[in-house]
Amino acid sequence: MIDCSRHGIGRPLSPPAARLECHACLRTGVTDLPGLNTRRAGGKPVTSEGDRGESHRLAHASGVTSVPALVASTVPGRPSPPLTGRVPEGRSVSLSCTTFVDTRRVTGQSLRSRELEANLEVSADRREPSMSGRITTYRGGRLSRRSMLRAAGMTGGGLAAAALIGCQGDDDPEEDGSTSTPGAASASPTGTGAAAGGGGETSGDIKRGGTYLTSTSGDAATLDPYGNASTGTKSFAAYVYSRLYRIGADPDVDPQEAPIVPDLAESAETDDGQHWTVTLKQGVPFQDIAPVSGRELTADDVLYSWERLRAPESPNSSQVENILNVAVVDDYTLTFDLAAPSPIFMSQISDGNLLWVMPRESGSDFDPAVTPIGSGPWRMAEYEISSNFQFERHENYFEDWPYMDAVSEFIIPEYANRYSQFQAGNLHAISVTSDDVPVLKTEQPDVQWVPIPGGSLDFMYFSPEESHPDAPWRDERFRRATSMALDRDGIMEFGYNLEAIAEVGLEYPVRWNNIIPAALGPRWWLDPQSEAHGPTGAYFQYNPEEAMKLIQAMDLPDTPITYQYTDNRYGPGFGNLAVVCYNWLVDIGLPVEAQTQDYNSQYITQTFRGDFEGIAFGVSSPFSDPSGYTARFFTDNPTNHGRVSDPVITDLHEKQSIELDEEARREIFFDIQRQNADQMWYVPVQPSGGAVWIGVRPNVRDFARTRSYGGGTEVVGKIWLDS
Repeated sequence: MIDCSRHGIGRPLSPPAARLECHACLRTGVTDLPGLNTRRAGGKPVTSEGDRGESHRLAHASGVTSVPALVASTVPGRPSPPLTGRVPEGRSVSLSCTTFVDTRRVTGQSLRSRELEANLEVSADRREPSMSGRITTYRGGRLSRRSMLRAAGMTGGGLAAAALIGCQGDDDPEEDGSTSTPGAASASPTGTGAAAGGGGETSGDIKRGGTYLTSTSGDAATLDPYGNASTGTKSFAAYVYSRLYRIGADPDVDPQEAPIVPDLAESAETDDGQHWTVTLKQGVPFQDIAPVSGRELTADDVLYSWERLRAPESPNSSQVENILNVAVVDDYTLTFDLAAPSPIFMSQISDGNLLWVMPRESGSDFDPAVTPIGSGPWRMAEYEISSNFQFERHENYFEDWPYMDAVSEFIIPEYANRYSQFQAGNLHAISVTSDDVPVLKTEQPDVQWVPIPGGSLDFMYFSPEESHPDAPWRDERFRRATSMALDRDGIMEFGYNLEAIAEVGLEYPVRWNNIIPAALGPRWWLDPQSEAHGPTGAYFQYNPEEAMKLIQAMDLPDTPITYQYTDNRYGPGFGNLAVVCYNWLVDIGLPVEAQTQDYNSQYITQTFRGDFEGIAFGVSSPFSDPSGYTARFFTDNPTNHGRVSDPVITDLHEKQSIELDEEARREIFFDIQRQNADQMWYVPVQPSGGAVWIGVRPNVRDFARTRSYGGGTEVVGKIWLDS
């Protein structure tokens, strides 16, 4: 058996294929990787016991990406050639991870590595998987309340920020294969070089040429846009492929207000909101790469791509189930027939999660996971696993941009390395942690600063009524008390380092998440602190005294209540925040007992789907439309975490799905948020109500933000370098 050198969650190596499941080392946000296996240099999967005596590297079955190799070392901490074969009985070796440079001693016939904590010193009294009472030891050692909250707050937008600026990053494509699109809320950034609308410097005449230097935290899970739902795959697609429509990102426009504009389409027309005719632009060429060789894109390519999106194995097919039929009329015309009039059709065909148009020869004449060919602004010139992507301008692109000649995207897993490279001027943009923002702003005052709202939604939820009908959390007083136990302002202040950042002249509005997160902006988000929220807003206020009274009035038995979360998927910040919330529940007198869960074997396969008892702490990636949240949390689907069936919300969800007037639809979503707040079926938690700050080099112009995974086109495509 080989376990992940950082997370200790491996699977046995046995015929017919050696399999390994690990997620955080890849840092691509992949939910399930049954295809991971050990591979020899030639790419052949391990298929027999005899192969185990050779040097192997852990990689995807597609051969597209790789996991850092486990290596043996006779000197602790010093990597050596990859470990081969088994450890003899009674012998021991040290294992190092080539990424994290740490070691643990291992013994016995099984090849097992212990958990390695990158750049963290593990406390000797680190908590066990299940504990009761207050917890004061967190991932990385014993932390003060301030540093612990700061670590928790650092998860605020990292899952979404990279994709919004054209970089790859982490996200949470859920177990059912559905994914989501990060939203970006209104902002008025301040500081040197920041434009009024939120992007970078826009002055001066556009200059062509140059190479944009950016980074990603890991390899894309696959280069095939329909092969995986991870952020890395979607972000890569935005460089190479086109969509029917895209987001008209602009430095002076709030990304939530940015219009949907034509990409491959010339127009989309409907008389009733249910039956649509889409007309394509003529003369759009694919990139000049064999066997497609620059031929013209037609409606048949769109239909082929649509069929790949709707295929049962597609990770995102469930997101377009309302579109019943797509047909080709002629080379430049298609029809789309929906189940009913829909307010989100244009969002669907512009969504960076969904329809990327690829040549109909894909899969038969060439493998898109090896040779990506699209009609987008960039063509992939080179890809070196675990090293870099190189993109060149598509010379025959149908727009007059991109303005730069090339993009170099370096694969740098560690934030510290990315930060130092930006400090040295070797990267043009980087997502900067809240602790480093004031330092960098002071040391390099010419750096431009762009705020990206945190996109993910953290929340607490409760096991279903169907399995635990008499549980105390069936009482709304219990659920309301858990919400009032949370100090949301405390999380925001300490987590986002707000005071220190304000002292250097950068400010961003602090907002509390609702069941529809603040990142979606006032268009759909109802502020829990506003008068418009009404009396149910009181259940968001930090009021431990009132919460304690509610719990005491229920006369709860002393039976422990399990509080569960995963601590080996979303990073130490998420685990620390889960512990923070757990301690606040202890403080109001709840007899909770903390339990950490393995992401693969328990959390995503059981707890995430409502198969648990007690209270759970989780996270949802963001959706581009608020209906994604109501469908996820309140309808009859496998990922309704608490299996909540609220007839009021069910009725409102059905109404919004056919309401074409946006103002009326917004009021429906406001009512949904009020109803969830009254019952607190799901308890919204920070930290994503703040901003992740993007540092941008002074010579970068027209740096915009978008609300989709289309940054390679919508952001990088329009950047130009003033030097």
